[in-house]
Amino acid sequence: MLEGSILQKLGSAHQAGQPGRRPLNFGVYYKNTLVALCHALEDAILDANSAPVVITAFQQGKWYLEEADRYSQIAEQASQIVIMAAAGTGFAEHPTSQRSNVALVNLAETDPVAQEWHLIILSPSYTAMVLCQELSEADYGAAGVPRQDLERKFYGFWTFEPGLVLETAELAIAHIHRYDLELQQSLAAQVRTIATLTQSHEARCNQPSVDNLGEIVFRVVDYLQTSQHSLTQPVSYASNTQQGLDNNLVSNELQAYLRVAQLIDQSDVTNPMAAAEVATLAEVMGQLLDLPAWQLHRLRLAGLLHRMAFLQTFESDLAPGTVHYDDDAPGIPLSCPLVPGTQVLRKMQRLRAIATIITHQTEWWNGSGQPAGLSGDEIPVESRILGLVAEFQQHLARFRAEDGSDGLSKALSECQAQQGDRWDPKIVEALQLLVSGLQQGIDLPVSLPKIAAGLWMLDSHSEENLLDLYSLSEAEQNTSLEFSK
Repeated sequence: MLEGSILQKLGSAHQAGQPGRRPLNFGVYYKNTLVALCHALEDAILDANSAPVVITAFQQGKWYLEEADRYSQIAEQASQIVIMAAAGTGFAEHPTSQRSNVALVNLAETDPVAQEWHLIILSPSYTAMVLCQELSEADYGAAGVPRQDLERKFYGFWTFEPGLVLETAELAIAHIHRYDLELQQSLAAQVRTIATLTQSHEARCNQPSVDNLGEIVFRVVDYLQTSQHSLTQPVSYASNTQQGLDNNLVSNELQAYLRVAQLIDQSDVTNPMAAAEVATLAEVMGQLLDLPAWQLHRLRLAGLLHRMAFLQTFESDLAPGTVHYDDDAPGIPLSCPLVPGTQVLRKMQRLRAIATIITHQTEWWNGSGQPAGLSGDEIPVESRILGLVAEFQQHLARFRAEDGSDGLSKALSECQAQQGDRWDPKIVEALQLLVSGLQQGIDLPVSLPKIAAGLWMLDSHSEENLLDLYSLSEAEQNTSLEFSK
């Protein structure tokens, strides 16, 4: 990262070991991915009354001019827009640049921010950010700088997290000080006001819901998928390059969901590591049950995303009694108002099996659960594992908070009390083995997911019609659940 750049300053502030700061999760993004991503995040401004402060870095004025008409529309909704770029022909003359709430910052060509691509959106109801820096010639290695514009690559990350967006906005404002003191002071005052409002637990940016983040994720995935479908390259275009572009777009679709899941955890001060712990526990349970690697991948991803099933609409739940049907099983009614977050997951075809696993984590072994009243082996094994592990982890977090103990025995007892009714007896036995191992000192490291590198968890099995797979006979199902004691 270039010394003195905004990305470098933020990264340095979040190096491992910094008190109260967690390391950032960086990735590499193709230009077309960033265009689609930025358009999706910007559209949320156009569809809401959030009146945010928007700070952008376009590298060069010519790139801003490609988006200037669009930014005229954004200026209708934003309270303030600041555009940083190395000046180019027409940069200051475009009508958008003349608006009273649009300010231009002419970056020096030697300024490291002139090599960065930023979009920072900050308001009490909506925060989002893309923070990237173009790879240098040395970073591209022997292949050299790409000749195709869409192959240009950028290093950085994106997020919805209010704290990180606010921190980055403050760094950007400090950088503007060297160019325009009056603008810097005005921005600082606006951001201080927004910061006070975002610190309230009632601020919508701190309340993940289907209405706010769910809609934005829909839009992100739409833009990325449209971008992928529009990539019509000449026959001579290298297939491995096309595959790299496709993978980059799909990776960012998945990142959109993982970043929402991360924000859900962060908004729960009593259990901020739930997703990472459930993912780890579920994967180990799958190993105890001798599940194949592809099912372990599905379990881990379902664990990371499992709390999205409990995203509700912001004002209220959908009308009770409304019946929808699961795409994977059109004959089985689902009370989708109970799991609106799962509908968000279904937007991405590659998450079809994951959405089904998460949807049915609340089924009961005796058939009295929701949303479809499945019983016994009708419930996908991954759903049975996920439901039990998520419940176990919730008990663990509660007991830790209450008395500071590890809570393993108490949490296990809570689950054993519902064995045969709520939980599959065979899977409860596997949980007992896991708890016994933990009590004997087996180390089970839990780490935050590598959001920018999660593509490995998706494969052809991720698109399967999962419930059809569980039409096996009971004998076949029992055989698949054998494990060594």
